[in-house]
Amino acid sequence: MVKIAFNSALAQKALGKEVPVAVKDPELASAPSGNEGSTGRCLLTLLGIAFILSGLIVGGACLYRYFAPKRLYHGVMQFNTSVGSKGESQPYYLPQVEEEVEISDNTAVISVPPPRFRPGDPAYILHDFNRKLTAYLDLTLRTCFVIPLNTSVVLPPQDLIDLFSQLASGSYRSYLMHEDLVVTERIDDIRPLGFYIRRLCDRKETYRMQPRSSLPGGGIQKRSAEECFTIQHFENTFVTETKICKA
Repeated sequence: MVKIAFNSALAQKALGKEVPVAVKDPELASAPSGNEGSTGRCLLTLLGIAFILSGLIVGGACLYRYFAPKRLYHGVMQFNTSVGSKGESQPYYLPQVEEEVEISDNTAVISVPPPRFRPGDPAYILHDFNRKLTAYLDLTLRTCFVIPLNTSVVLPPQDLIDLFSQLASGSYRSYLMHEDLVVTERIDDIRPLGFYIRRLCDRKETYRMQPRSSLPGGGIQKRSAEECFTIQHFENTFVTETKICKA
């Protein structure tokens, strides 16, 4: 009789083929938890990328305010000192106002140089059409004065561009209007006035104004004790002489 015997090692190897993969390879058995860790890392990476992109967008908006292309215009306007004399005969020589305006991002900044041969202060005038505010920076006093934007006097940005384009083609004769403003109170916190006025009036005394005609009695009783100065400028087809008085 012939006996058939199996090698124990071969038998164990054969039986090993039936062992589940998870039991044979501990690393493969733990694969699902590794996938969950990879997913978490991907989410953190995406959140980091989103945070960086948002920072770039905000930073780009801030840089745009400083480096966006600005349109600078120069203009000269002659005027008759008699109110409403636009269509009347005019003398041979007329006084004139010369200024530059920079228009960008729905604002207009007007640079008024010292007038020649007549009284008046050099100034920067900023019109913020978004916030409906106007700020006068008197360069002699180094003081800011803020008032609501007078849309009946100040042309909107595109109309201002059209006006200065006409002034560039030749002389322009017009008339003089008077604006009488009175200082009412000091502004201690200029941050609510917006980015542009805050930049113009930073570290300068800033006051709020209103038209004299809106004060009770027109403020006539205080005229003798007031300190007043004038700024001649134009943001329309006529020249405006703004008189600002501090009580």
